[in-house]
Amino acid sequence: MNIAAYTVEKLQDPFGILTGDRYEFILELEVDEEDELYSEKGLLMKVIFAVNDTGEGTVSVYHLMEQETNAVLDFELEEEEELMVKAFCQKNYREE
Repeated sequence: MNIAAYTVEKLQDPFGILTGDRYEFILELEVDEEDELYSEKGLLMKVIFAVNDTGEGTVSVYHLMEQETNAVLDFELEEEEELMVKAFCQKNYREE
């Protein structure tokens, strides 16, 4: 799995009830045709990345979606893929 492109946007907390900051990533993914995640319609991942006051972040939630239809797919990432997504988000959330 490779991240081909992405967008990131800082989410606003109008009520001030959440600690830290939240960022929404939309990741455009490339996967091998043999991978169970593969879709001819393309693959996106929507990630909510939470960053605490010290700058450390965690993936709060993610959803895999078909790029063409935005249909949510019922798949979970493997642990190494989750770690890769977390590291990518940690590195890139400041670019919003």
